[in-house]
Amino acid sequence: MNQSTEQRHPIEGLYQSLDVDDTSTAVSVIVKTRGETCDIDCLYCYEKRKETPGGARVGAGQIRRLSKLFKGRPLAVELHGGEPLTAGREHIAEILTELADLPRTVRITLQTNGVLLDTDWLDMFDELCPDLRIGVSLDGDAQGNAWRVGYDGKPVYPRVAAALNLLAERGRGVGVIAAVTPAVLGRAEQVLDHLAGFGSVNAISFVPCFDSTVRRSTVLPGRRKTTSRLLQQAAVTGDSGPAWAIHPDEYAQFVLSATAHWINAGHFSRIKLEPAVSVIRRLRGLGTGFCHFSDLKCDHVFTLYPDGRLGSCDELPWPQAQLTQLESVAGQHEVIRVQRDSLLLSQGKALMNKCLTCDYRDTCGGGCIATRWRQDPVDDHNAYCEYRMRMVDGIAALLAQPAHPAGAWCQNLRWRPRTPNSMLDVNAFLTRWDSSDAVRGEVNLHTSEHGNINTLGLAGIHEADDLDPAHPMWRAAIEPRVWPLVDTVTRDWGLITYDSCQGHQYDDLDLPPTGLRVGLLARDREEYARTAAALCRAAASASRGLPGGIEVNIGRSELTCESTGSTTPVLDLSLDPSPGHGWQTYFAHLDDATAVLAEALTAESPKSGTTCACSLPVSVEEARGAIR
Repeated sequence: MNQSTEQRHPIEGLYQSLDVDDTSTAVSVIVKTRGETCDIDCLYCYEKRKETPGGARVGAGQIRRLSKLFKGRPLAVELHGGEPLTAGREHIAEILTELADLPRTVRITLQTNGVLLDTDWLDMFDELCPDLRIGVSLDGDAQGNAWRVGYDGKPVYPRVAAALNLLAERGRGVGVIAAVTPAVLGRAEQVLDHLAGFGSVNAISFVPCFDSTVRRSTVLPGRRKTTSRLLQQAAVTGDSGPAWAIHPDEYAQFVLSATAHWINAGHFSRIKLEPAVSVIRRLRGLGTGFCHFSDLKCDHVFTLYPDGRLGSCDELPWPQAQLTQLESVAGQHEVIRVQRDSLLLSQGKALMNKCLTCDYRDTCGGGCIATRWRQDPVDDHNAYCEYRMRMVDGIAALLAQPAHPAGAWCQNLRWRPRTPNSMLDVNAFLTRWDSSDAVRGEVNLHTSEHGNINTLGLAGIHEADDLDPAHPMWRAAIEPRVWPLVDTVTRDWGLITYDSCQGHQYDDLDLPPTGLRVGLLARDREEYARTAAALCRAAASASRGLPGGIEVNIGRSELTCESTGSTTPVLDLSLDPSPGHGWQTYFAHLDDATAVLAEALTAESPKSGTTCACSLPVSVEEARGAIR
């Protein structure tokens, strides 16, 4: 019996189960080199919240055992903690030597707080593992690192900054993981500039502190409490979670501000920024190695502790995430069995069932199960999902109109990709639209019994000729119900339409109904930004007068050129059934809704600028007062 292909939950494409026959997909193993033992005492540390014994060390023999367990499969190993460097140079040297000898190790990473890094450590890395990837935890500038302290309660930022400068002197690149807490909210640009100022930093990952469920401080062995734990205790007294926790909306705002600055300040040429890069790749239809945006989630991430505990991702709740003991498991087939028997992993997969019907599933990738749980388990994950949708919408806007980043804050324009959405030759169409002398050939126009105008005269989505207003058949090519909108945006607004549809009911066919829409193709990014803002203003105005059961939507999408394979940002304006209302009500009042929207469009113009109807976000510092 093959134990590796069946999935317990119907979430293919969002969560890939471990497959014993798959020898090409890597697994990631987070090696807790010293367990939760660390030489500093960050107040928000999730590893120490597990309250498990520390002090022991993962040995080279256990690394060798890992290789045998996942034999034949690529292995990505991350030396983690606690603080891995507290294991000592000799011990880390043994582990690196063992890893270098493994046949299919594709990546070795060391995640450190940087406090112990010095020339001796770097000399050893250069000798034993020159390709070692180093990650440093640093929450931006000195103010941002308020929660990263020693056991004496004093900041560790100066020592970490010194380590980053040393890495630059040695010509080593480093990735920084920066936690987003109230100490950096409202200061995304300054924080990003500060981290970019270190010559060694070539990657930055902003991660959220969604710790609203934390209600008590971490227990320390013994009676004496360190200064750091007293500080932590004072920070977890509130009913809304610890003082370092943030809300998903705040994180989305921070990420969008950082991404806009990353683009406009030119940091993108040297620094990889997450989660921005992963969102961009998903918007472009590309894959990413970031598990929050890929299907290689918890079943492909393992954690190994010094006492031999082998579990799933270290951010999941422990001990529930523990799967087995390294020494007692014979092979991947046994790992797969305990994964399928894990109540925690089954519950995690179940969280993603709502993703199946989400319009953002292909760009969001389902997110992180551990973060969902940590954010708020009783929220039904609405706030978590909304922040991810907001982030996708905003980054899509930044890509389409980078010179006008305010578009990222528009609440009316959403990422709504259409499939299929292509044209034979986009550039030729753009040129012909604005050229009165261009040759305009004969076209095939046929109308179906349901009012569809296309080359075949059939119901449904079929090929149609791409016409412009100078073509003698222009008016005849536009379906009657949508003409008022097409006429307004082409004649009054001077824009280019690449597609339109009046909406079709198909009561007697096995086809889903379609709504009324108009697709707009901007000549350049400036026109795109002005058009997006004007559509937002018109939609906001029309929404107040639309008949019940119908809403206006504006979508950002991309049009693919079939000749070149390139894509161009486009905007789609549509009238759709409101939530809770059906198509019968929609089509009964569609003409009235179209008239309302056409009037709103007539009252607006792209020439009025790039300010939309949505207000820019208030500074978080102003909204929340002084940083806690």
